[in-house]
Amino acid sequence: MAAASATAVILAGAGWWAYHDVHRRSVEIAEAEAQRQLGYLCEQVRDGVVPARRSSVPYEIVATGRRSAVAYGGGMEELDPGTRHALPAPTEARAPGLLTILPLRVPAPRDNNPRDRFERAGRIHTVMFYDIGAGELGAAKAAALGVADDATLRVYAVVVPDTADAIAGTVGRPLLLAGLAVLVLITAVAYCAVRIALRPVEAIRVLTASVTASDPRERVTVPATGHELTALATTINTTLQRIDNAAAQQRRFVADAAHELRSPLTTLLASLEVALAYPERTDWPAAATTAARQTRRLQALAEDLLLLARLDTRAPVAAGPGTVDLTALATRLTEQYPLTARPLTLTCDSTAPASAPAHVRGNPGECERLLRNLLDNAARHAAHRIQVTIRNEDDRVVLTVHDDGPGVPAEDAERIFERFVRLDDARSRDSGGTGLGLAIARDLAHRHQGTLTLTPRTLGACFELRLPRAPE
Repeated sequence: MAAASATAVILAGAGWWAYHDVHRRSVEIAEAEAQRQLGYLCEQVRDGVVPARRSSVPYEIVATGRRSAVAYGGGMEELDPGTRHALPAPTEARAPGLLTILPLRVPAPRDNNPRDRFERAGRIHTVMFYDIGAGELGAAKAAALGVADDATLRVYAVVVPDTADAIAGTVGRPLLLAGLAVLVLITAVAYCAVRIALRPVEAIRVLTASVTASDPRERVTVPATGHELTALATTINTTLQRIDNAAAQQRRFVADAAHELRSPLTTLLASLEVALAYPERTDWPAAATTAARQTRRLQALAEDLLLLARLDTRAPVAAGPGTVDLTALATRLTEQYPLTARPLTLTCDSTAPASAPAHVRGNPGECERLLRNLLDNAARHAAHRIQVTIRNEDDRVVLTVHDDGPGVPAEDAERIFERFVRLDDARSRDSGGTGLGLAIARDLAHRHQGTLTLTPRTLGACFELRLPRAPE
């Protein structure tokens, strides 16, 4: 429809221009013919010859002092000017040899039955005329023309546009038929071309419609025709792959969360059922201690899950006035960190000068949670020492947490940041944590437009946090 509408507008404009151009050129030809015939008539008048009535252009010669025309022809006889001339006689003589062109109303014939050239009789026509003084001709030529010696003769030639209208009308009908044929042809070609071009799109639609949330593994066929359709199919496949990966990750997350929740719930339920079955032999303080420990673990796991859910739906922290001094935060956490029964040394070294503290943009609570998760992870694996360092590097603040524990194999350097992932030597349910601490820490680093990576060390594990520095 768009192609047909655009084509119709273009063809209508082109046809209108062609029709009027043909009509204009036909009128110019008619005017040139009238001017040529007018010059021939003037030559005959100057020779004292009355022109013949046969003429290709309607004409009339009138003179002052005469009621009838001196001569007429070319169709003027249809107006019956024999006793009275049809066109006005000159009231004042124009300059000799000056061609005058003006519109005049041609009177209708007396029988009111217009024919041939003057089927527009009674309307305004363009006329051309020359004025000739009888004194220029001489007495003999004036007498031959039947005018007085002091009379002024006016030679009229009428421009008849009927021929131009007929030519334009003859051209207009073929133009209309050709335009309609071209319109139908272009519409059919556009329709077929669009249908053929959209076949791959329809195939993509059908395959995409078969994708469900439970089975997003369907992929569309990438067509070999057209860069746009190929790009569309590739983009859809990439999107479906992301959906598939997200669905698989969600299923793993739900399964891991259910597994992690089931373990403390099972321990808690078993402890309570045994206590209720044998109340007289139950050590109730120990049972309460176990229940409280498992409840705290459930609470920590639920809080971690809720935090991950919030981080998945929140946008990164935008540049704003809120800043956090990592040097002060890390120093306070290391001083207040509750040490375990194992002897551990926790130190914080800052290489940032006092005049330029390590300020970063961010939320104080989220930055504290990030650092606390790193310290908790280091405390679970360290043998004797944990060292926290802070330094400024150009537009970044770099914080490292290094412990002297068993370290992390190179093949697990990225896997430990996945949710619910714990290595074999940290599988203890009592001290191994929930497996969400490092995942939360990395998500918080990304939310603050930073990075959290595990840097290789010969001894222990070293986590490096890089965050953008806040402006001075």
